[in-house]
Amino acid sequence: MVEITVLGGLVGGIVATIVMTVFMMALGDDSPPPTALFWSKYVGDGAPSESMMTGMVLHIFYGIAAGVALAVILPLAGFGNIELVVAIAFGVGYGFVLFVFAAAFWMNVVLALDPEPKQVGSFLTFHLIYGVVLGAVLGAGFF
Repeated sequence: MVEITVLGGLVGGIVATIVMTVFMMALGDDSPPPTALFWSKYVGDGAPSESMMTGMVLHIFYGIAAGVALAVILPLAGFGNIELVVAIAFGVGYGFVLFVFAAAFWMNVVLALDPEPKQVGSFLTFHLIYGVVLGAVLGAGFF
């Protein structure tokens, strides 16, 4: 069993976001990420394609914050010391929760998008990858 730490959540959030982003870039449809759409719609003044880098930075920030949040939530819920497999299971569940929140709220409400089923499936896959990696880093107990 390992202790869940905020540092582990920070490192896990960074690593998981990088891995997720690699998968997004390799398997995605080359469209701007929702964070670039958000930036161009509410902050910037150009097309979403002009906000790709800013959107990626924003996405990395979200991923780090989400990793830290899980590292804070788990001990508060009584799971401060867990096995690797349990941490990965929590990570997968958390990735699914992040997907539901991102798809239901951010994509549908904030950005008023109506993604195709294939895009939704990819979006889910990328968030589950994030969860697996985050859980693995937290459960490995290196940080």
